[in-house]
Parts: sequence; structure tokens; C-alpha cells
Amino acid sequence: MEFSDVVVKRRSVRHFDSKRTVTDEDIVALLSAATVAPSAGNIQPWRFTVLSSIEAKERLQGALRQRWATAAPRIIIVSVDPRPCAARYGVRGEMLYAIQDSAAAVQNILLAAVDRGLASCWIGAFDEDAVREAVGIVAPVTPVAILPVGYSAESSGRSPRRPLDELTTWL
Repeated sequence: MEFSDVVVKRRSVRHFDSKRTVTDEDIVALLSAATVAPSAGNIQPWRFTVLSSIEAKERLQGALRQRWATAAPRIIIVSVDPRPCAARYGVRGEMLYAIQDSAAAVQNILLAAVDRGLASCWIGAFDEDAVREAVGIVAPVTPVAILPVGYSAESSGRSPRRPLDELTTWL
């Protein structure tokens, strides 16, 4: 698929086809795409937790405000370890660069999913301590995004986007 098609076809999907599975090969491809995202100083502070089992997804369900997500065949939790960014760049590295780096990795996962015919949704509204406890993420590593992954069970369509002239300043 052409890159421009991948970008345009990416959308947030909240209903997944329960009859289709997502393979380990698919997940490895998504995570490999994540690891080539840009990161400050090439620190690569992202960490990934992949949930496949019903038990793991049930544990996560209590920490989510979007319980629909645990119906996806796989869930990727993208976390960040802020320590190496803080060590090199101080507070700005810890509070900004580490988050930016992880966000770039998330976007790569979302685009790679579309390229493989998969769908996902970027979830940021959750209780991070509850997520840590549910899946064994140890602080200071912090979950920043939860990505349910599967095949869409929704009709294709996309939310309207704001026009560029509302979003852009040319100087």
C-alpha cells in the first residue's frame, strides 16, 4: 500500500471481528515499526507489553475506561522509561522527549497496522497505576498508550477532519 493511502486509511476502530486472529508475526511487525520511530538522542525509551490471553485482558479491563478494547484479539501497551531521557536531557527529557518518543512509536504502530490490513485505536484515558498493577509494569516505567489490535468489524468511514486553514499559520 502506498504511504499516503496508509495515512488516509488510518482511523480509530472500536469494534473488532471476533472470528479473526492477529498473529505473532503481525505483532512483531507492528513492534518492529515502532522501534524505528525517531527518538531524542536515539535513546528509544519505549517499552511494549503485549496481551493475548483472556486472563491478561480481563485484568486490564478494570483499569480501562474503554472496556470495549479488551474484546480485541491483541492489545499492545506502549510505555516509556523516562530515566535514560532524564539522565541525558534533564527534566525536559523526562517530561517531554520521552513522551514525544513514545508517541512517535505509537503512530508507527498505528500506521503499520493499517498497512497489514489491521485496525486499532489509540487509548490514552486510563488509570496508569491500575494498568501497571494489572500487567506488571514497574514504576517509573509509565504506560502512555493502549492499542487494541484486530481486524475491523466497522464499516469504513472516518471522522471529519478540520480544514488546514483553521490549523495552519504561514509566516
